[in-house]
Amino acid sequence: MNFIITDERKLKIDTLNTYRKNMAHPSFLKLGIILSAAILLVHCFAGLSDVSAKPVPHKRYSKIKVVRPPQKLILRSASALVEDQRTGECLVQKQADLILPIASITKLMTAMVVLDAKMNLNEEITIASEDVDTLRHSRSRLPVGAGLTRGNALLLALMSSENRAAHALGRTYPGGLVAFVAAMNAKAQLLGLTDTRFDDPTGISNGNISSARDLVRMVDAAYQYSLIRKYTTSEEITMHLGRRNLKFRNTNVLLRNPRWQIGLSKTGFIDESGRCLVMQLKVAKRPMLIVLLDAPGKSARYDDARRIKQWMEGSQAKRNKLRLSASMADHRYP
Repeated sequence: MNFIITDERKLKIDTLNTYRKNMAHPSFLKLGIILSAAILLVHCFAGLSDVSAKPVPHKRYSKIKVVRPPQKLILRSASALVEDQRTGECLVQKQADLILPIASITKLMTAMVVLDAKMNLNEEITIASEDVDTLRHSRSRLPVGAGLTRGNALLLALMSSENRAAHALGRTYPGGLVAFVAAMNAKAQLLGLTDTRFDDPTGISNGNISSARDLVRMVDAAYQYSLIRKYTTSEEITMHLGRRNLKFRNTNVLLRNPRWQIGLSKTGFIDESGRCLVMQLKVAKRPMLIVLLDAPGKSARYDDARRIKQWMEGSQAKRNKLRLSASMADHRYP
């Protein structure tokens, strides 16, 4: 079959052949390579420019700073528990079921038993030789023979952790010291404190034992007594004893800082218990119960409390910031 090539088709073929010959020439090949390399370089620099350039923030969001997540909370206390008093939510726990001596944390139970018995707080009681600590020979500023009201003895036991005052409260209880310790253990059982046992009203015996989980319940129960809240958070008091005026101070140094909203406080220490601290306080607008047991050194329990407070405030700030960002995002496009 013969094909007839028109003049127009012949012109197109001639043009295509001429283009192919020109493209095969070395100078055209070099020019093509140069142009291709230039195009690639333009795209590369454009990409780098996009990566390094900072995006212009929206005016409404430019002032919001990124909040870093809180660092890992490290506590030196052997046992710890932090719980929301209102909801019961456990925020921090470290060996919370470990049963340990609790030293003068015991005095919170001593106070509850005294107040439950509705004993006359205005009645004067006298510090006797039986109230002297012959087990550990702990120091006391209350001399034998000193007279003070039962209410003041309760105040000194809770605020300054006076062992002679606490022992006198138990000794003058109806039925004496044995009946008082029995009432302490009965109260513990009533509160459901299965890890808790008491041997004396002062805490000097290492037989006064409990767990952080139990103590959270005990602190919450003690917080319900307005007088315990008042006495455990009193910073200092001057009492006239005999011929002298004596100043007593609270054993919890954190109470001297106005930024701490402490509603209840008690410290404790014997060799077997280490340094202990329990508190009710408001952190990040939440009522919290904090128990710290067997902390090494004099300042470790307070350092742990500070770390917990900072950690909680940081966590709350992050949650508030996230909620704010989410709220603003919801209203970005009306």
